[in-house]
Amino acid sequence: MMSGNFKVLNLREMAFIHLDIRCLYAILICTTFGSTLSSNAEIKVNPPQDFEIVDPGYLGYLYLQWQPSLSLENFKECTVEYELKYRNIDSENWKTIITKNLCYKDGFDLNKGVEAKIHTLLQGQCTNGSTVQSSWSEATYSISPQGNLETKIRDMDCTYYNWQYLLCSWKLGIGVHFDTDYNLFYWYEDLDHALQCVDYIKGNGKNIGCRFPYLESPDYKDFYICVNGSSKSQLIRSSYFIFQLQNIVKSSPPDYLSITVKSEEINLKWSVPTGPIPAKCFIYEIAFTEDDSTWVTTTFENEMYITRTSNKSQQLCFLVRNKVNIYCSDDGIWSEWSDKQCWKGDIRKETLLFFLIPFAFVSLFVLLITCLLLYNQKALMKMVFHTEKEVFSHQETVF
Repeated sequence: MMSGNFKVLNLREMAFIHLDIRCLYAILICTTFGSTLSSNAEIKVNPPQDFEIVDPGYLGYLYLQWQPSLSLENFKECTVEYELKYRNIDSENWKTIITKNLCYKDGFDLNKGVEAKIHTLLQGQCTNGSTVQSSWSEATYSISPQGNLETKIRDMDCTYYNWQYLLCSWKLGIGVHFDTDYNLFYWYEDLDHALQCVDYIKGNGKNIGCRFPYLESPDYKDFYICVNGSSKSQLIRSSYFIFQLQNIVKSSPPDYLSITVKSEEINLKWSVPTGPIPAKCFIYEIAFTEDDSTWVTTTFENEMYITRTSNKSQQLCFLVRNKVNIYCSDDGIWSEWSDKQCWKGDIRKETLLFFLIPFAFVSLFVLLITCLLLYNQKALMKMVFHTEKEVFSHQETVF
């Protein structure tokens, strides 16, 4: 039906037109999505090249370095990053780093092998906002072991005394020959190269420890140590160690302990250990004894108040030791125990008796002397009186 220049459509014709429009939208969406998929599917990026693990001679501090792939020249509008994973070979967990740099440095235990892998991450305008990953590039590093495992040193122990002086000691390997001796080398980030110990501790003519010189700012850094050996008749296995020196600090014990008792309240106090360790870095362990009962507690202060369990307790004693707390290190070594400080409940009575007994004897002696003097004086006065009386009577008789 026509009305002027307009045509009135019936319901059937309108349904066909609506269907055609929906089909057109579907075709456009599929075309666009397919184009995007096709575009992303065509983007391929290669992994980094020349990936290697380099040992600069720092006793476990290694460089992981690589070069960008040549294919990245075609993706200058994209952001390029690298995902790096690495670990010691026997470790279950990978450490993961995402970086734009071409080198990464970290410490490893050279007693074990090292493995790492890296791939390229590409994202930005050229990938329509998605992330394109390359395949992995892998590298490994290990030191070829020399000598039997038994020839390594045993029971390595390092202590950073009072946060000032580092001392390490060890035992000789098992079954090593008479001419075997060991040497210690160390490195941390402030040093240009690894240094050898210059002050060895000797035992039966062999090096069994090292006294380190003053170390400039070694705290909160990995401290690397290698102890190797030499012998004309056998190969000696090297040993590698990594420490954080603030975690092996052993400080001096507290001193100047005092204990004050007021009725039921007991005040325990001690001085902060001398040295470079800040007072806020200490935690204290107190062993307190009341007569035959002992208990242990900890505190972050160098003073504490406790309550007596009984007013009849005759002896109260305590000792204190300390170490660096969790606010300044991950761990620490307890100091030696301080000297014992005690309070005795009958000390006043003993002191009083000490003074009263001599005083009583002196007083009694003075009293006796006084009585004797008074008695003698009275007798003397009586004698004088009788003498005067007799003289007076004699004078009366004469006259």
